[in-house]
Amino acid sequence: MKYIDPHIHMVSRTTDDYQRMAEAGCVAVTEPAFWAGYDRSSAQGFYDYFRLLTRFEPKRAAEYGIDHYTWICINPKEAENLGLAREVIEIIPEFLTEDTVLGVGEIGLNKNTRNELTILEEQIGIADRHDQLILVHTPHLEDKRKGTRITLDAIKRNGNIDPGRVLIDHVEEHTVKMVLDEGFWAGMTLYPNSKCTVQRAVDIIETYGTERLWVNSAGDWGHSDPMTVPKTAMELKRRGHGPEMFETIAFRNPLTFLSQCPKCKVIDA
Repeated sequence: MKYIDPHIHMVSRTTDDYQRMAEAGCVAVTEPAFWAGYDRSSAQGFYDYFRLLTRFEPKRAAEYGIDHYTWICINPKEAENLGLAREVIEIIPEFLTEDTVLGVGEIGLNKNTRNELTILEEQIGIADRHDQLILVHTPHLEDKRKGTRITLDAIKRNGNIDPGRVLIDHVEEHTVKMVLDEGFWAGMTLYPNSKCTVQRAVDIIETYGTERLWVNSAGDWGHSDPMTVPKTAMELKRRGHGPEMFETIAFRNPLTFLSQCPKCKVIDA
């Protein structure tokens, strides 16, 4: 059964992962800009990274029949340095015109600091001015609920952002309701030992339904598994759900959200 992985960091994965994902039914991925495991020392480092996302990675994915899209931003973990962050923000509009860029992301908060919030608000402004979709990173562990609340309020303060064009990612049991209740889309990130396991994600689906909800692997350089999206199909089947539920959360919903950007050309068939 075909699916989309709408949040995965393929620059951290081998070509074997592309092959396995294609064999499991993956037809498209979207890759948000994120922390590379170390703090970059200059805006030029981000510029080169954005070139990698927009010019090299789509070619690597295409070898396995997978469409590759991306999102551009300075991530919240590197937003504490306001001077560097604003240098990076200046080059973001150049990349928003690339054919495979769907929007601004993954912006958000890491430790819920004042500087992080400042850069979050400035990047929300970029999305507003350039009419871009937004993909949001929410903090981990005990800071998630607070950080999610701060983020939603920051987006609403802008006044021009349609919550239906914003995906709030890494939701868990204690944050998904506030996200959905306020009209945003919600992403469940499936990690083996953190964020949301496959089993917990299916619990959330059974509790809240499938509207404006999707699953993603966010596979990166840490302990993660790019096959967690198709593994969700197995868990749904084990619990007696038909294939249409997996198709909804893993293909139809991502396609509906992402297709708000006319650059998204994933075939709906």
